[in-house]
Amino acid sequence: MAEPAPKHDVFQAIADPTRRRLLHLLGDDELPVTVISGHFTMSRTAVSKHLRVLADAGLVKDRKVGRETRYRLDPEPLLELKRWLAYYERYWDNKLSALKRFVESDNNNSEGSDHFASLKLMDKE
Repeated sequence: MAEPAPKHDVFQAIADPTRRRLLHLLGDDELPVTVISGHFTMSRTAVSKHLRVLADAGLVKDRKVGRETRYRLDPEPLLELKRWLAYYERYWDNKLSALKRFVESDNNNSEGSDHFASLKLMDKE
């Protein structure tokens, strides 16, 4: 039987800066919510809600240890994000190459307008 679709996808989960900070915090250690909430000014309940969104997206796993719940990062779903970003890297690479040519050109005064025009043309692609 197939697993049900997550309530939140990776893109929704990482859209919030607090959740990105949580992922960074959990990158090296498994931590209980009491320790995690000590890194934030919001309530423990609010931190737990953010952790639930991350868990729903599959980015965080939890386990019970005695009476506390410990959370850890599960980076596997981030591969989806990496693949998506990799597709768009070619556009960034083209623009950065054009900018590099412009900055490094020996004769910016005479060729600068041509390089700048090529950057504008690339924006329209």
